[in-house]
Amino acid sequence: MRSKEDTKKNINTRLNRIEGQLKGIKKMIESENHCDEILNQIASVKGALNGISKIILENHLKNCVVTGIKAGNDNEIIDSLIYTLDKMLK
Repeated sequence: MRSKEDTKKNINTRLNRIEGQLKGIKKMIESENHCDEILNQIASVKGALNGISKIILENHLKNCVVTGIKAGNDNEIIDSLIYTLDKMLK
């Protein structure tokens, strides 16, 4: 299992890459690149964001959810998780 600092570093690296991709998309639009090229880059960004979401969700489940359930806050934690998952899946 990764340490908290390794996870943060991994997420920050991914976010920096996504930031670069977004800047690239902006330049592509300004340069009037082909729509399919722009859409492919957008799909890449979406995939990268989904990867970050997976990492954060995994950590949330392993830490926050487990801790909350052990503390006896089962219903509150489950309701919060359902709300979060609903927002993620829209």
